[in-house]
Amino acid sequence: MLSSLSNLTMERLRNYFPKYPIKKSGVVNIEERPPVLQCIVLGFQHILSMFGSSILVPSYVGSSFAFIGVVISATNYVYVPGGGRNEHMDVATGGILMCGLALGLIGLIVMFFGSDWVESVMPPVVTGSVVITIGIHLSTSALENAARTTVDAWVAFVTVITVVLVSVYAPGIFKRIPVLIGMIVGYLAYFIAGKMGYGSIIDYSKVNEAHWVAVPNFTTPKFEAKAISTIVPVCIVLLAENLGHVKAVGATAETSLDKYIGRAILGDAFATIVSSAGGGPGTTTYAENIGVMAVTKNFSTLVFLVAAVIAICLSWIEKLGAVILTIPQGVFGGLSVVLFGLVAVSGARIWVENKVDFKDSRTMLIAGVPIIIGAGIHSTLEWGYFQLDGIGLSTYTAIILNQVLRRWSDVFPCAKSKKQQKTSSESNAEAAHPAV
Repeated sequence: MLSSLSNLTMERLRNYFPKYPIKKSGVVNIEERPPVLQCIVLGFQHILSMFGSSILVPSYVGSSFAFIGVVISATNYVYVPGGGRNEHMDVATGGILMCGLALGLIGLIVMFFGSDWVESVMPPVVTGSVVITIGIHLSTSALENAARTTVDAWVAFVTVITVVLVSVYAPGIFKRIPVLIGMIVGYLAYFIAGKMGYGSIIDYSKVNEAHWVAVPNFTTPKFEAKAISTIVPVCIVLLAENLGHVKAVGATAETSLDKYIGRAILGDAFATIVSSAGGGPGTTTYAENIGVMAVTKNFSTLVFLVAAVIAICLSWIEKLGAVILTIPQGVFGGLSVVLFGLVAVSGARIWVENKVDFKDSRTMLIAGVPIIIGAGIHSTLEWGYFQLDGIGLSTYTAIILNQVLRRWSDVFPCAKSKKQQKTSSESNAEAAHPAV
């Protein structure tokens, strides 16, 4: 009997991870993979796509904007140009680590008991509005980068046009790396403009000063009650982002990924715990990468594993990091305009795919109010230790409105009107005895 249980366990473990068969052309699904060289190039492209937002935080790959306000509050940090790093990051990372543990607990509950309760709290109308809000809210930073100067604006335009044309008309492998090609073309455009006397010359002094190999800075977390109580509530925002992004990827890939929701939440939690244990920021799923998947039609999860390995290696190469930091803001702005636009549209696609009924005034309010809040608020709102940015506030607003405006018939089936009960019984009868 023990032998049978052991064999069953091993079989389940073998089936838990995808086998990743090679797909050389067309849409690459999440459990498939492109050839090795394409995996490496696509992985590097994903790193570049998320790098813009990561350095804006500032922190490292996959960092979450939802933590910015609460970290500043928990550490009493005041930004001074050239003032260096936050000296109280140990306190912040302690709170982030506890937030990761809270999110991990939610992930385990979803994995063992299913995601129905999560989707009851955050149905398609909510997740769609959250995803749209993320795209619209982050578009402000994209446009700020794209329009810092006239040269940046033109470079951003060139970058956008390049990405669009390559993604639609380029042949073969080039069609799979439009973001990378757009970045290169935009960089060259800015470099040439600087040499011709337009805009600034790209400064490579930091590249010359940087070492080839350097150990990243690590910080040991410190646990304080104020920081923990301030930062842990962010896990609700991360939960909504994860759910919304999984739905967005599923809508873009035209396949249901609901069975992976628990894994996604637990994976994000694990990443946040590992990151904060070494002094890094809280992490989240990244909207930019969803945009890359939408453009390339490559949804292979193996590509992200390759990207992770590359990112870890790059974190030790100080000189290469300095080179990446020379990428002009206009280039990042142009790439972000494309990627955030695709994210916002993928939120609308969630509504369409799930046939959200916008004839209902409840649905209009649940969808519309959070989007306006997320689009308009670009500061941190404080209520004692509890703080939210625009994305966080719109997320909580959508969740609360959905619960407050739920029909009584949804909560208590016996509250359905006679007409609704008759329609429901007729539908059940038709399902049980379909017409031949």
